[in-house]
Amino acid sequence: MASQHTENNTYHPRDAIDVALKSTALTGGFGLVASAVQNTLAKQNVGSLGIFLRSGSTIAIFAAMGGTYSFVRTASANLREKDDTWNTALGGFFAGSILGLRVRSFPSVFGYGTGLAATLATFEYTGGSLFGKPKDHNLDKYEELERLRKNYRTPAEQTFTELGEGRGIYAPGYAERRRERIKEAYGIDVPVTPPPAS
Repeated sequence: MASQHTENNTYHPRDAIDVALKSTALTGGFGLVASAVQNTLAKQNVGSLGIFLRSGSTIAIFAAMGGTYSFVRTASANLREKDDTWNTALGGFFAGSILGLRVRSFPSVFGYGTGLAATLATFEYTGGSLFGKPKDHNLDKYEELERLRKNYRTPAEQTFTELGEGRGIYAPGYAERRRERIKEAYGIDVPVTPPPAS
């Protein structure tokens, strides 16, 4: 017997070139920062153009890896009409292969590609987060926002009855009740302290 519930998992294609250009610009910026750090840590004085002339390949590698990863991941998702871990693995393989091209040997290209693909695919498969709970893909965003909206704070009266007064938690009228308790227990009249003038 067929299930009454049918899921509507339609894939919406994205523009792979636009995503790749944005990622290229972003990772190229990170590469520029890394190149500037390399230039700063150089033992000889290479000048400010050393960022581009001496260690400019760092900028190119960062930009190429980011753009390639985003393009291959998005194009693979568009072709397969699925957004899953395999797209991340393919993008990671091609991006890692670019990193391996610096060594100029096939084993390094294949090894860097496989290593980055396995790392990124594992990261994506386990929820895409180093910390915190994994993503729930079946969670309805509207229901989550309603739950957060209805999650009211505990009323102060309930807190006072559960925890009692003291330790920095005082209900209104605490000073009068304290004076009465001291008068009953010890027979001492505690003077009323005026409120601070401020």
